[in-house]
Amino acid sequence: MLRAHAELRPDAEAVAELDGDRLTYAQLWRRAARVAGGLRARGVKTGDRVAVRYPAGTDWALAFWGTLLAGGIAVAINTHSTTVELDFILGDADVQADLPVDAPLPDGEPYVTTGLVAADVAALFYTSGTTGRPKGVPTTHQAFVTNAENLIRCLGIPRDAGSELRTLISVPLFHVTGCNAQFIVAACLGGTSVIMPELDLPRLAAVLAEERISLLVTVPAVYSLLLRHPAFIGADVSGVRWLAYGGAPIAPSLVRSVKEAFPAATVINGYGMTETASLITVLPDQDAAKHADSVGYAVPSVDLGVVPTGDDPYTGELVVRGATVTTGYWRRPRATAETIMDGWLHTGDIVRVDEAGRVHVVDRIKDIVNRGGENISSVEVEAVLLTAPNVADAAVLAIPDDVMGEKVGAVLFGDRAEIDVAEVLVHCRERLADFKVPQYATVVTEALPRNAGGKLLKNQLRDQVRWGDPLR
Repeated sequence: MLRAHAELRPDAEAVAELDGDRLTYAQLWRRAARVAGGLRARGVKTGDRVAVRYPAGTDWALAFWGTLLAGGIAVAINTHSTTVELDFILGDADVQADLPVDAPLPDGEPYVTTGLVAADVAALFYTSGTTGRPKGVPTTHQAFVTNAENLIRCLGIPRDAGSELRTLISVPLFHVTGCNAQFIVAACLGGTSVIMPELDLPRLAAVLAEERISLLVTVPAVYSLLLRHPAFIGADVSGVRWLAYGGAPIAPSLVRSVKEAFPAATVINGYGMTETASLITVLPDQDAAKHADSVGYAVPSVDLGVVPTGDDPYTGELVVRGATVTTGYWRRPRATAETIMDGWLHTGDIVRVDEAGRVHVVDRIKDIVNRGGENISSVEVEAVLLTAPNVADAAVLAIPDDVMGEKVGAVLFGDRAEIDVAEVLVHCRERLADFKVPQYATVVTEALPRNAGGKLLKNQLRDQVRWGDPLR
């Protein structure tokens, strides 16, 4: 794929790091081949792991492609990893070459591997570790291009988009959203990956026009912050043709605001996970506002299944299989056996499938509040909170209680002057059983902590939140 663009459109821009290097496809190919030669000189053989620890930018892109051209497996390392986490991943992946921050790129005689097949592993992404030690997820060459194909079809991007496809990558490249849903998609069509190393909202607003951005992908919280930022007022967004969000539930009011703010864009919601190389489902533009509580329909390359948790055959744990789904965790046979059964990967998400075939995430296994023996779905309460006036994001936490065991606590993100907690509670009482209505609530003005994939870091949030008196 990469060679084709280097040969057919050598002068087209492939990667642009804001305030950094810019590479055409010909330059990307030549320099990545030299990185590959440098890695081979270090002893990297086909199938060996190479830890890519550079921050998002052209060096990351060159290290990634150079590793693949060397026949190696790129291990995408979270740049925020602690020393303990880093040491664990380097040991678990058994890396042959480590490319740390600030180290020069390997350099050698150009080298391009031969003999690889689609089923070979191209990269290892590590899960967030929110449920224990991080697990390595092998992603094959086939999974990369199949996921790109899914996104291209679901967004309706023309095959001949070429240089018109310019995606702004403001999310981490060490995560499947930044790498698989943007970086690889751009490379697939011969477009440009415009990389913003650190999220900068005022700069983001300006860059949309400056860099002629046509594809924008990020998490709901960033859209909420961007639309309310003074720098966004009057920003030229006319070039944005495709826009996607995912990784977290989204308030219907925010979807409407996004569609109003980007009137020329096709808007989709994408749902996926590291184990599926990104997308599992997509909610199309025509459903985006009306069915904002849904994550949509299965993407073309996967089958979805539901393992019922009760009498309703359309409600239960979501399972998935297909060309983008990993066949197992890296050197974790027990974890693989617990997660992948009879070819189906168990997602750990409880879903409801409606009469149109749309998937609604209604709970996460073990993400519940047990109030006096009543199990309360955090996701259900969060979904209601997201429809309350002026609430941009919300999280539900279990608060220990001597009498009830646990009570429901709500963390609301937005403008403190605009969120009326009493009004939010009335909103909840009209839509939830009384025992599900939050007994505690706090308003925060900083975005809720999430990992690179948009998943709420509830352990971190618990350490940050200070609850006041219970609500009446």
